[in-house]
Amino acid sequence: MSSAARVAVFLGIVLSIWLAEHVYVGWRLLSVPPFAAGAARKGLLAWLVVGFLTYPLGRTLFAVGWRGSGRVLEYVGAVWMGTLFLLLAALLTVEVVTLGGFVLRSWAPWLRGAAAIVAVCASAAAWASAAVGPRTVRLDVTLGGLPREADGLRLVQISDVHVGTILGRARLQKILDGVQQLEPDVVVITGDLIDGDAGVVEELLPQLKTLRARRGVYAILGNHEYYAGRERSRALLRDAGFEVLDNRWVEPAPGLYLAGVPDARGSAQTGRPEADLDAALAGLDPDSAVVLLQHAPEGEERIAAAGVDLLLDGHTHGGQIWPFHYLVKRAYPHLAGVYRVGAMTQVVSRGSGQWGPPMRLFAPSEIIQITLRSP
Repeated sequence: MSSAARVAVFLGIVLSIWLAEHVYVGWRLLSVPPFAAGAARKGLLAWLVVGFLTYPLGRTLFAVGWRGSGRVLEYVGAVWMGTLFLLLAALLTVEVVTLGGFVLRSWAPWLRGAAAIVAVCASAAAWASAAVGPRTVRLDVTLGGLPREADGLRLVQISDVHVGTILGRARLQKILDGVQQLEPDVVVITGDLIDGDAGVVEELLPQLKTLRARRGVYAILGNHEYYAGRERSRALLRDAGFEVLDNRWVEPAPGLYLAGVPDARGSAQTGRPEADLDAALAGLDPDSAVVLLQHAPEGEERIAAAGVDLLLDGHTHGGQIWPFHYLVKRAYPHLAGVYRVGAMTQVVSRGSGQWGPPMRLFAPSEIIQITLRSP
């Protein structure tokens, strides 16, 4: 199958799912008495049509050069995308409680209405949570081989910012300001700084160049850097002044080794598998203090066995919008937070921005400050 055919099939599947969600939510909301007839019914149907069209229309307008209109429509469509997901989750919960409307027949329509109100309120809270910006999470981590001279070194992790048409200049500045206020010794970016359009991010290079740390800023490729173009993404990160760790390590401070691998899933999906843990750690003394940057939280047992002391991941967004985290956790059991894998500490970031809907529900964005301690 040609690449064009694969894209067509993918778009067909995505649009079919998008349509099915609208049809189901519309079907169930039209059973709620206020929407059963009259102007309210027509208004709901009109909104569902508009909601279905807004996001793809915004993407299309931006692509053909109507950038301002495209951004506005894409943003509105992305908010609706998150709201639709919460409506879907709430209405499906009513289906379970009422066995699809076969029990509590007289109550079912009103329960659907109540569920819709809860979903809309949750959507507003999720939007507000994302708008506030990332919180700061402070951790202390002891590294077995860390020299006493490096005790107290501050490493700041950001991940999954997804700079693009939705998260733009203002939100990016809020994240950069949050990092700089921590006065980091080392900054690490564990993938997906770029959302999917490298050209949009290239316009923000002067802003990205303001991100500084005493001992350097280091980055790896996430899956979205591959979708945006692997070499263009690498060039963009380097132009911003970041050192890209592609299956290699550096020594930002005496006795502290920082290694990185590009995202295995993203590289495999784009036909150029590049992640190589053995190459990234080649030549390192297993008794030294080793920190590994890896985008997705996977392969922890193998990484711990290879002598890594601290593994830094992202990718999961902590589920981003509850209850989506139940599905994400099935793929990535180490969803967010701090884990111990043998002698290794693993920190999985919820992400500093967001992907898709500019919303976060029970999964706040975060900047992680890790103070490294010697034993």
